[in-house]
Amino acid sequence: MNIQNTAPETAHDELHAEIADRFDTTAMATETTLLNPRFYTTDFDELDRIDVSSVREDWDDLLAQMRSDPNKGHFKKTEEWDNIDWDGMEPKLKAELIDFLVSSCTAEFSGCVLYKEMKRRGKNPDICELFSYMSRDEARHAGFINDALREAGVAVNLGFLTKSKKYTYFRPKFIYYATYLSEKIGYARYITIYRHLEANPDKRFHPIFKWFREWCNDEFSHGEAFALLMRTDPKLTQSFVNKLWIRFFLTAVYSTMYVRDHARPAFHEAMGVDIDWYDQEVFRKTSEIARQVFPVELDIDHPRWMPNLKRMERAFRKMEAAEKQTGLARMLGKLTSGAQAGWAFVSLYTIPVKKNTPPESVRLEPAY
Repeated sequence: MNIQNTAPETAHDELHAEIADRFDTTAMATETTLLNPRFYTTDFDELDRIDVSSVREDWDDLLAQMRSDPNKGHFKKTEEWDNIDWDGMEPKLKAELIDFLVSSCTAEFSGCVLYKEMKRRGKNPDICELFSYMSRDEARHAGFINDALREAGVAVNLGFLTKSKKYTYFRPKFIYYATYLSEKIGYARYITIYRHLEANPDKRFHPIFKWFREWCNDEFSHGEAFALLMRTDPKLTQSFVNKLWIRFFLTAVYSTMYVRDHARPAFHEAMGVDIDWYDQEVFRKTSEIARQVFPVELDIDHPRWMPNLKRMERAFRKMEAAEKQTGLARMLGKLTSGAQAGWAFVSLYTIPVKKNTPPESVRLEPAY
């Protein structure tokens, strides 16, 4: 819930009121754009028909691990949680940190909503048990981030978000591709930030980063679940058409991350991270992990890769600028920038992919 202070009595309350006036985080989370995290729905009857017998041993091992709930007590503030000087924080960094936290909270809560609905609508005991654990984990993640926002007086109203956020329908196989990549790239992002700040603690400008190691292991295990779900039906990763879809989702997820990260230059500068280096490092980790299940891998070292990511990023900035225009200028600006972004995406998508033969056993353990 957004905290509104109608009669601030302390400097801390006044700061909360000032930040709350500037940042309507519930509206930020509710907004639906190409770059914002989305809420998804799917064909729950098809999910209910999944037969995991072909991956039973790995499936039972994974669910036993999730059942043990290794991170049960992790998402709580301890003496390691530093006080945040919101008043002294550079305004651009403050804005980008809040944007990062809202985006992360929305993405985590989106997973919670989807997984909870899968559990509620299903009758398949294997699938229901899996999604009960994953919805539990994502609820903790979203709640923990929201607590960090609450300290600044700008927590997201998650109940309102559930009712007001637009839902996008995806067929189950598209849910697998998109969510698998979301979970694995989440692991790669969190562990890369964690390791960097572990080596450079003076750059850790918010305490939430200290929680990223165990947190990203939840993301990793969720990705393992979707890898097993894809392995239950070989056509999902082996047919010609589905290979094209996998290529599409890889390109879309990577390019979206690149554009989104470049919208937060002060955030990355404060961490002492070059955004191009960071994104390439995350892509590299994710690509290495995804060999467990995907038969194709993007060539992120190809000469067309980075130039077209930069073209797409510039196109989205122009698109944002066009949104602020009116009349013909707005329409032409959106058409031009949309065409530029589309052309950059096509150029990325048509980069020749690397072929890969996934291993017989799909299971992996976090290694970074």
